[in-house]
Amino acid sequence: MVFISVFSFAQKINTQEENNLKFQTYFFEALKQKAIKNYNKAIESLELCSEIDSSNVSVLFEFSKNHLELNNYFEAELFIDKALALEPENRYLLQHKVAVLKAQRNFGKAIEMQKEIVQLQPKENEELVFLYIQNQNFDLAEDLISKMEENAMSTLKLKSFKNYLDNRKLLQQNEEKNQDIAYKNMDIESLKKTYSKSKEYKIMQEILSEEAKEELFEIVYADSKAALELFPEQPYLYKMNGFALNKLGKYKEAIAVLSLGIDFVIDNSAMEADFYEQLSISHEKLGNKSEALKYRQRAAALKK
Repeated sequence: MVFISVFSFAQKINTQEENNLKFQTYFFEALKQKAIKNYNKAIESLELCSEIDSSNVSVLFEFSKNHLELNNYFEAELFIDKALALEPENRYLLQHKVAVLKAQRNFGKAIEMQKEIVQLQPKENEELVFLYIQNQNFDLAEDLISKMEENAMSTLKLKSFKNYLDNRKLLQQNEEKNQDIAYKNMDIESLKKTYSKSKEYKIMQEILSEEAKEELFEIVYADSKAALELFPEQPYLYKMNGFALNKLGKYKEAIAVLSLGIDFVIDNSAMEADFYEQLSISHEKLGNKSEALKYRQRAAALKK
């Protein structure tokens, strides 16, 4: 009886070790496939992991991340919710849930989730400011910025958000006072003369628009780059800079600029779609077919 008991116990250990080894193999394969953008293949490996351990938080987390990359928002939310049910205070899981909600433009729920993250990590207030702005809670964003500045938590990104809010107020005041100047019928040279005196952002927008129409891509690149030094929070300038870089065949540089600038797109689906379209072009030209398709699908979803 003792011999049978020991033999049975040894068999159990061997089976457990075998399953652990299989699990690790499948899991690392999933990570490898995700790294090379083969998200469907990664999900297949994760399904094999799940057969061995269906309540593993890491597996659920990876399921959600891969589904998000494929724009499968229902599945992405389903798996991250399962993971959070097991570890409700895991900051990384909470941050990913915010990313899933943002991708669906559900900013109200994302804000509530971000507040939970702030309770765990106060430095995450910066993302809460951005969510307030995206949800058009401008007063709440300004109040939170003031509190962060009082606590010496200001960052370059926070200053950009503050500049955006200040510029938004100025634009509103100008509209109320009917101070808009008709630049539409001016040629590029006249626009540039006016801009050199006033340094008004709206004039630069018109300059870049006209230069793009005339396919002066080198000049679009130079002018948008110079303008970014004065208006680093304006997404249109990043978009035009990335657009010009794509036209000039500098696709890696375009990706870097567009990836940075898209963070400044606030409550503007058309602008966000433009960024994704340019990113799709950059990746297509570099031979990154899966990335190009991903961004093309995101652009199409926003246009709907």
